[in-house]
Amino acid sequence: MSADLIDAAFADLARLEEARGAVLDTIASLDRGEVRVAEKVGGEWIVHEWVKRAILLYFRIAGLETWHAGPLEFHDKIPTKHDLAAAGVRVVPPGVVRYGAYCEPGVVVMPGYVNIGARVGSGTLVDTWATVGSCAQIGRDVHLSGGVGIGGVLEPPSARPVIVEDGAFIGSRCILVEGVVVEEGAVLGANTTITSSTPIIDVTGPEPVEHRGRVPANSVVIPGTRPKQFPAGTYELQCALIVGKRTASTDRKTSLNEALRVFGVQA
Repeated sequence: MSADLIDAAFADLARLEEARGAVLDTIASLDRGEVRVAEKVGGEWIVHEWVKRAILLYFRIAGLETWHAGPLEFHDKIPTKHDLAAAGVRVVPPGVVRYGAYCEPGVVVMPGYVNIGARVGSGTLVDTWATVGSCAQIGRDVHLSGGVGIGGVLEPPSARPVIVEDGAFIGSRCILVEGVVVEEGAVLGANTTITSSTPIIDVTGPEPVEHRGRVPANSVVIPGTRPKQFPAGTYELQCALIVGKRTASTDRKTSLNEALRVFGVQA
């Protein structure tokens, strides 16, 4: 079984040649969307560690090559994705989707970047200079605005990748790293940075409610600060503030526009 061979080779690199075929087949399956790094099962995201191990082993067995795209030259171990028209994916020059990433039909990649192991759902826009890091899982009908940085999480193999669920809107220059999860329908205002340790504070009720590593579904989030006392004085540390919830609507675009207007969120 591919998973067993890959796990064995990852534990003992002397067996890497034995697992070469399994590694290559796994990356090809990732590229076709037949396997994925992480998936939601019973409402919880699980990580397929053996798939991440296959990606790490692929870097070891792949050799550097040179490719040309018109006047552009690339020198790397992993080629760009091919047959975009057949896949129903639009990539605007000089946008790049790397081999081993999967984009469902209807994805649009402006001059941005989608790395190996990532998965992007149909109807999603990866806007200009937005990056989708290795193994990130981006849902359907998501908008990654200009300059968004979705961090890659390859190591350790057990680590959860960054996940953005269906219908979320990620504003310009937002940064999401360290396996954070943005749940379905959430809206992040421009320049919101969320790591696994960033306090995400719901300030809509009489008392603050704090989350870490997860933005609850349909939340409207903006960047904020909160004071912390140090020996040298009191300083403001970065946090994220939940200032409202998207209204229920069968038209996500209408709901999004309303959320941006009502809560004054910068896109």
